[in-house]
Amino acid sequence: MKLNVAVQMDPIARINIAGDSTFALLLEAQRRGHGLSYYTPDKLSQRGADVVAPVQALTVRDEAGDHFTLGEPRREHLSAFDVILLRQDPPFDLAYVTSTHLLERLLPTTLVVNDPASVRNAPEKLFVMDFPQLMPPTLISRDLTEINAFRDEHGAVVMKPLHGHGGAAVFRIMPQDMNFGSLFDMFSVTFKEPWVIQRFLPKVKHGDKRIILVDGEFAGAVNRVPAADDLRSNMVRGGAAKATDLTDREREICTTLGPALRARGLLFVGIDVIDGNLTEINVTSPTGIRAISRLGGPDIAARIWDVIETKRGQKA
Repeated sequence: MKLNVAVQMDPIARINIAGDSTFALLLEAQRRGHGLSYYTPDKLSQRGADVVAPVQALTVRDEAGDHFTLGEPRREHLSAFDVILLRQDPPFDLAYVTSTHLLERLLPTTLVVNDPASVRNAPEKLFVMDFPQLMPPTLISRDLTEINAFRDEHGAVVMKPLHGHGGAAVFRIMPQDMNFGSLFDMFSVTFKEPWVIQRFLPKVKHGDKRIILVDGEFAGAVNRVPAADDLRSNMVRGGAAKATDLTDREREICTTLGPALRARGLLFVGIDVIDGNLTEINVTSPTGIRAISRLGGPDIAARIWDVIETKRGQKA
């Protein structure tokens, strides 16, 4: 089966191909003979019932500094594509939300991965709240009284923006922390939505495990160990990738989440687990599959395309 595939992503010239999961998906699609086209989300338009974009034919190469070739832009109805990969990075702002509304109009004719309505309705740090039994104690709020009561109950906490990404603006706040007032003021001015306040997990120093699920099934994992002087384990913040296996608790988490992910059409998902505690369910543009492969793990890009081809075949 040869598929006509479009990828909606951030500018391809700027990506770091060594760790970019979208690039891994594109390499595998090309290897299988699927046709690739590219556009950025700012180029989406809707005219009447039609969703269009000036797409460009795309060829990719696993060569740093020379990793892609683009053809001339051509205006296309996106409903003409078999598959669209929804792969731009957060922030999950109104521009991102609007793009999901436009892409939702292509369903069910075109398979969009991940399902745009579910991406919109399952923000990483809110969808996870559907599974409190798997999480550390967590508060979603910007109310000072609620936050102080939570801190009084749980001691050291982590505070981060609800729609943040890549480890930006993540702070550990200790009991009686003299920086809290200033941080509260900064968050109040900078972030208009509520924030995430979560009990601090000291064992984060041993790693924050990124676990990939494909169509609700465990597909691979990497342990991201933070630098000695940093709370954050994100690899873009200097976290070191280490090979890992799943514990019984982590397998329980995957089994619990699987049916909900499948029901929502969330085919490619990355969850974050610290010391047996689920902290995020990443559905917008999950990363980690190149690191897993580089450490001797499974080829998750191939597994994702196996599932896409099966689902697309069922639509034909």
